Amino acid sequence: MLIEFENMTFSYAGDVVLDGVSFTLHENERVGFVGANGAGKTTLLRLIVGQLRADAGNVTVKSNAKIGYLEQTGGFESTLTVYEAMEEVFAEDKELLSRLEAVQKEMEHADETALKILSAKQESLLKRIAARDSYRYDVRIKTVLNGMGFQKTYRQTVATMSGGEKTRLKLCRLLLEQPDLLILDEPTNHLDIATLFWLEEYLSSYRGALLVVSHDRYFLDKLTTRTLELECKKIHSYKGNYTAYKSLKAERVLHDRREYEKQQEEIKKLETYVAKNIVRATTAKSAQSRVKQLDRMEKLAPPPPPPAPPRFSFTYETPPYERVLACDGFSLEIGGKTLINNASFSLLRGDRCALIGENGTGKSTLMRFFLSDDPRVKIGRNVTVAYYDQENADLDPEARVIDAFWEKHVLLQQTDVRKALAQAGLYEDDVFKKAGELSGGQRARLELSLLQAKHANTLFLDEPTNHLDLGAREALEDALKAFDGTLLFVSHDRRFIEAIATRIVLLEQNGLTFFNGTYTEYLKSKTAAPPPAKTPSAPKATEGYRTKEERAKEAQTRNRIKELENAIPLLETEAERLNAEWIARAADYRAAQELSAKIEELNEQIEKLYEEYESLIG
Repeated sequence: MLIEFENMTFSYAGDVVLDGVSFTLHENERVGFVGANGAGKTTLLRLIVGQLRADAGNVTVKSNAKIGYLEQTGGFESTLTVYEAMEEVFAEDKELLSRLEAVQKEMEHADETALKILSAKQESLLKRIAARDSYRYDVRIKTVLNGMGFQKTYRQTVATMSGGEKTRLKLCRLLLEQPDLLILDEPTNHLDIATLFWLEEYLSSYRGALLVVSHDRYFLDKLTTRTLELECKKIHSYKGNYTAYKSLKAERVLHDRREYEKQQEEIKKLETYVAKNIVRATTAKSAQSRVKQLDRMEKLAPPPPPPAPPRFSFTYETPPYERVLACDGFSLEIGGKTLINNASFSLLRGDRCALIGENGTGKSTLMRFFLSDDPRVKIGRNVTVAYYDQENADLDPEARVIDAFWEKHVLLQQTDVRKALAQAGLYEDDVFKKAGELSGGQRARLELSLLQAKHANTLFLDEPTNHLDLGAREALEDALKAFDGTLLFVSHDRRFIEAIATRIVLLEQNGLTFFNGTYTEYLKSKTAAPPPAKTPSAPKATEGYRTKEERAKEAQTRNRIKELENAIPLLETEAERLNAEWIARAADYRAAQELSAKIEELNEQIEKLYEEYESLIG
C-alpha cells in the first residue's frame, strides 16, 4: 500500500466536493484519474500531497514514500540554466564522483599502508556509484531534456522561458527525481505529438507508481491499468485503461439501475400486501412480518443521473463549390524566422484535414494566414468560414456570457440564446457571469456554441479540444463526424485526429508534407518506412533529357551516397567499441568521462551523416 484514503470528506465555501471517498493506491500501479471538469480531481490530488486538509476521514501515506506532483499551473522556477537546474537533482552523484576522483589521486602517491585504506574507500565508493548509476547522470539528463524538446536550450536561463516551457521543465525534473509516486495533472498540456509519444514510452518503463489526470485518451490507454472516476462526489474504481473503463462503467450503471428497480418492485409488492392485510385478523401477523422485512431492508439510493455532456451540432444552408481554398507558391516568416518556404496548399469540399507538427513550427500562424486578406489565398465561391481560436481572443472578459453571444448573433431571441448555451453546458448560473470568470472548459464550450451558431460550411479549428473534459471531447467528435462540410484543424489530441481526419498535413522543416488517409494509416506508413542505413535505395532517375551538368551532379550524388553507406556502418561500429570500453573502464572516472564525451561527439557525427543521406536519397 502506498496511499490510502478512508472516508474522506472535503467542502469548499460550504459546498461538498468529496463525500466519503475511499480508495487505495499500491506500489508500481498505473492509475488513470478521470471525471468532468469541476468534479474535484485537482482537489483530491492536493489532499494527497498535503496542500489541503480534509473535513473528515484519513489519508495514510507509506512511511518515507517520495511523492512528485506536477500541477496544471505553476512551472519550475530557477535562476539557473536549463541543464544546471536538472543537474541539481544529481548533487549526491556528483559528490560521489568527486570523492572518487580525489581518492584515486591520493592513490597515485600513497604508500602501501595508505593504499590499502584508500583501496577500501575506492571500493565502497564504486559500489555506491554503481548502485546509483552515477556515471550516467549526464546521459539521463540529456535523454529527458532532448525527449521533452529542450535539446537546443541547455544554456538558456529558466527564468526567461514561457509558462508552458517551465511546466515541461517541472515534468523533466520530476522524471529525473524518480519519486515512488508520480502524480501528473494534465501532463500532456503544452506537448506536441512527437513529445507525447516519447513521454509515453518513457513512462511505460517508469519504476514507480503513476496517478495520471488526463483528457488524452491515447495517453491513458497506453499507460494505465486501473481507472478511478470521480463522479457525484464519489470515487469508483475500474480495472483496465480508459477504453476498458468506458465499457465497465456502462455495465455498472446498467447493473445499479436494474438492482434499484428490482428493489423498488419488491418494496411495492411488500407495501401493497401490508396495506391489504394489516387490518385482517387472519393475515395481520403475516403483514407485520412484511413490515419488519421492510424496516430491515437496506434501501438503495436511486442511481444519480450521469452529468449530461454538452451537445453540439454544426450545420449550414448553402454548400460551396468544389474548390474551397487554394494557395500556391507561398512562403511565411515570423520574427525573421522562415516557417514555410515556397509551399502550396488546397482544400476541396468535404476535406477533413488535420494540420500537425511540432510546437513552434507555425501551425496556428498558417491557419491564420489562410484566414487573412492576403491576395495569395484564394477562397472558393459560396465558401463561409467559421474560426475557433484556442486563445479565445475574441471574447471580452468583462462581457456577460449572454451578451458575448448576442454581440455576435444580434437577431436571436433570448430563448434561442439560452437554449444554445444550455446545449453547450452553460446554464442559469453561468450565462450572467462575466466571460473572464468562466473556467477554461466553459470558455471553450462558449466558443464552440458561438461557432455552431454561424452555420458555416467550412470550419477552421485551432486546438478545439484544449480545456474540454473527456465527455465534451467525445460530444464534439460526434458532432464533427456528423458534419458534412469542410474541416481544417490543428490538434494534439491523437484520438480526436483519428476520429475526424481523412487527410494529414505535416508541417516541418519549412515545408508541408501531405498524406491522404486516417491518422492510424499515417502512423503505420511512418513505422513501415525502413531505416535508410539498413535498406538504402538509389536516387530516382530523371526522366527525359539531362544536361551534362545534371548528369555530373547525379554522378556526384551517387558517389556521395556510396561514401555515406560505407562511412556510417564504420562509425556505428566504432561507437559500439567505445561503449564497450566505457563499460569496462567505468571505475576510472577520468577515462569514463573522456569516453563519454567521445561517444557523444561520434553520435552527433553519425546523426549528421544520416541527415545528409536522407536528403540525398529523398
